[in-house]
Amino acid sequence: MEAYGQLAVSYDFLTGDVPYGEFAQYYEKLLIQEGKENLTLLDLCCGTGTLTFLMAEKGHEMIGVDISEEMLAVAAGKNDDFKGRVKPIFLCQEAAELDLFGTVEGAYCSLDGMNYLPPEDLPELFHRLHLFIEPGGKLAFDFHSPERLRSLDGGTFVDEDEDMLCLWRAEFDEEEQALVYGMDIFRRKGKLWEREMEEHVEFVHEPEALLALLRECGFADAKLLTDGPQNEIGRLYIVAVNG
Repeated sequence: MEAYGQLAVSYDFLTGDVPYGEFAQYYEKLLIQEGKENLTLLDLCCGTGTLTFLMAEKGHEMIGVDISEEMLAVAAGKNDDFKGRVKPIFLCQEAAELDLFGTVEGAYCSLDGMNYLPPEDLPELFHRLHLFIEPGGKLAFDFHSPERLRSLDGGTFVDEDEDMLCLWRAEFDEEEQALVYGMDIFRRKGKLWEREMEEHVEFVHEPEALLALLRECGFADAKLLTDGPQNEIGRLYIVAVNG
């Protein structure tokens, strides 16, 4: 079952409690460069583009990349209502196959995007980010702490409104070191309900391993931060400078 296919049209509703404004403010603080107000930025694993557009409204030229065509279709639809300086560009690509038209001045990956990438994909991803971020530019991303993912084992979560119900069931796979959660989505179709299913996998990433890998791939001054949005639920942040 593909992740973020059937879920795409309901994603913004399901994430209505996410403090996107705080994420935008925090990532801008991490990525900003002295003497520059507006940057060309990459939003990796951008999803439906909510954070992409908030950053664009701040004056940054945005490139959003995601593997899900359905999520990008929702994001692209928001361009019609965007009144900012430069509309974002959206590309459908796998993270580990990132291939931009040119360089960017900074990049970020937010809200579990990094956890969706298996550990074996990270060396190639960081290598490509090193190529596409200009020297002196910064890479920032957040991820769930290993303890947070393990704590969700056996959990069941429900989101609903009058016409949709979403049920999540989480199970931690010790062998794969990953949280696997099945999702059942029920949507009202007239007098009946239609059921759709997806499976999502989020991988454990140890902070020290991420920092070491970034250094190996040419990034400098890599730091682990714990003061960002949703830090109270175990969301960690890393920022590094492209050497």
